[in-house]
Amino acid sequence: MNYLVGVLLALLSLSSFAEHANIYDESRDRNIPISIAYPDNVKACQSSRPCEVIFISAGYRVPYEKYTFLTGLLTKLNYLVVSIDHELPSDPPLSRTGDLYETRIENWQRGAKTLEVVQDKLSKRFINYNFKQLTLIGHSNGGDISTWLANENSSYVKQLITLDHKRVTLPKNKKLKVLSITSPEYPIKKGVLLTPSERKRYAVCIIEIANSKHMDLTDYGSVIVKEKVIQIINRFLSNKTCHSIKNT
Repeated sequence: MNYLVGVLLALLSLSSFAEHANIYDESRDRNIPISIAYPDNVKACQSSRPCEVIFISAGYRVPYEKYTFLTGLLTKLNYLVVSIDHELPSDPPLSRTGDLYETRIENWQRGAKTLEVVQDKLSKRFINYNFKQLTLIGHSNGGDISTWLANENSSYVKQLITLDHKRVTLPKNKKLKVLSITSPEYPIKKGVLLTPSERKRYAVCIIEIANSKHMDLTDYGSVIVKEKVIQIINRFLSNKTCHSIKNT
């Protein structure tokens, strides 16, 4: 694993090849910009043995393609990675006043709908990939969006990974694997990360990276923190126990 991490970190400064596209949502007259990074071994992905798919949702005002440090790991693990732009110029700004949970619900619902549309459209185009067992990764507000969708018990969501999301309570669903990586820089709404007993009951893994910053969980972050994030996610996707992941 150390070799894999070393290779990935050496590539952090390089731009990964990605296909860019727009998905049109007829019901909302909305164009959804996406980028698609293909698995390293595309030939291994067949309709009879489809490769798995990951959707990445960015934090608010973080460019949706600024998570290439994750994309590098995921494509090497032979995932199809779809990065999704949730912010269009015509969208209202994210609320910063009042009860932020209540005032941001519209944003999260809109984002969850966007994920649904992308899943539906791409599943018809990419028959060699498994869109019925998605892994959702979301940073900050993108984590809230991803968690919102996961809480709707969508049958096609298999795993959820949040990166320092703040306000939407994690799912309580034994059929869903959940990992939440947090930073101590800003507070998280009480109850969002569940109680210790709930985490145990629903196999939810919470890992705080000491001394990390909120933006360290993006391409703008420190190499040390990004290396830690890569290690944690790699072990989670390899079905390691939470105890084992924490001792990474």
